[in-house]
Amino acid sequence: MVTGELRSQVDKVWSAFWSGGIANPLEVIEQITYLLFIKRLDDLHTLAESKANLLGTPIENPVFPDGMDDTGRRPRPYSDLRWSRFKNFSAQEMYDVVDQNVFPFIRGLGAEGSSFAANMKDARFTIPTPALLSKVVDLLEDIPMDDRDTKGDIYEYMLGKLATSGQNGQFRTSRHIIQLMVDMTAPTPQDRIIDPAAGTAGFLVAASEYLREHHPEIWADAASRDHFNRLAFTGFDSDASMSRIGSMNMQLHGVENPTIQRRDSLAEEHSVVSGADAEGSYTLVLANPPFAGSLDYETTAKDLLAIVKTKKTELLFLALMIRLLKNGGRAAVIVPDGVLFGSSTAHKALRRMLVEDHKLDAVVKLPSGTFKPYTGVSTAILFFTKTSSGGTDHVWFYDVRADGFTLDDKRTPTEQNDLPDVLTRWLSRPPGRIETWDETSRPRTAQSFLVPKSEIAAQGYDLSLNGYREVEHEEVEHRDPQVILAELMELEREIQEATAALAKSLAARS
Repeated sequence: MVTGELRSQVDKVWSAFWSGGIANPLEVIEQITYLLFIKRLDDLHTLAESKANLLGTPIENPVFPDGMDDTGRRPRPYSDLRWSRFKNFSAQEMYDVVDQNVFPFIRGLGAEGSSFAANMKDARFTIPTPALLSKVVDLLEDIPMDDRDTKGDIYEYMLGKLATSGQNGQFRTSRHIIQLMVDMTAPTPQDRIIDPAAGTAGFLVAASEYLREHHPEIWADAASRDHFNRLAFTGFDSDASMSRIGSMNMQLHGVENPTIQRRDSLAEEHSVVSGADAEGSYTLVLANPPFAGSLDYETTAKDLLAIVKTKKTELLFLALMIRLLKNGGRAAVIVPDGVLFGSSTAHKALRRMLVEDHKLDAVVKLPSGTFKPYTGVSTAILFFTKTSSGGTDHVWFYDVRADGFTLDDKRTPTEQNDLPDVLTRWLSRPPGRIETWDETSRPRTAQSFLVPKSEIAAQGYDLSLNGYREVEHEEVEHRDPQVILAELMELEREIQEATAALAKSLAARS
């Protein structure tokens, strides 16, 4: 978490852009991301240099080759394109190098046909003045970015500013919610993970960090390293800026060549993907897709409409996730509450499919303020496993009442936080027989409980937690009637005495 002096330094960078004439928060993030990426390229080249010097061998795969760069209008030595060199130039010369050489250079990076190359070909340098560039480079230079965790925290803090900047907030899910979903699904080194509405790639970044922490054995095997850097992570987003930011975000977090593509996941053309990225190729979906949207039947993929005939994006994305997963693959996806109890034919059909045709594992209800300030819509997280042959036995429900932040627009940190308890209870599930799980003995008045599939089917596949919760009635202590009668008789005697005293007093006055 970014706190204190580090937060102040990052805020200075943000303020510099705003005072320098760039007010669109998405553009600010994009330009900062470019600069951080350029700085990382220099760090990678420096690391390769150090290794080569230590071994007395030529540099392997240098980022900046020897010779002259002729990608820009004014050729310069490739060494001038390195952050460690151009940061010392005058403001105007630095500006010319970055504009005319560095950006053409990064637009040409990436293997031909790679998603990174496709995303970067439209990278634009929009910082308006040499003075602003020089100021921002100096500010970024003062921020410690050597440690990957710190670098990730800083970048997440910057991305967090999107959440308080109007409509751009739709691109980001709070990190603590992402972390809960990743921890509950527990990615493995063999997983192929996809987010079909990736935005800034927050879910994929969190999954990569989980693998680094829990599976260090990845780095001991060349095949595992290759899988991690090339095949493990896939993200789609329909917005070009988001694809670029997501692609560079993964690079900044040390994933070398993930698949981050600009692609409308629900459009008709999505179904033509084949080969390694074909549908049914993925083992884990992590997503918070757009909801409350509506599409035209004509532009929506026909194979998705064959699963569920609807125009609602939240239902179409769920249908897509089922298609993307291979059997045995699992998903954690945020949905609006309407998905849980909507009465349309499409709503009911999709819920029936999750329960009867696959394995619905859990419904974790989130507080209604989780996605404030930009929406107050109530949401839940669905956890399911694709089986194509059923398997739902019981569904686990958990009512999250506090997520560690106030539920108003300010979202101030608080001590009330149910998320650790959600994870603890979930991870306590025994393998195999669910009958030995502590949750089986919890009453329906508790914060979490299990509901058998038969009851869910009988309720028309309603998945709303309140449809199964029982209200806890307050116990009333009943007193002995003889005691109550004695108290009433004593009260009556006191009233009679008071009445007699009052009558006597009035008679004396007259």
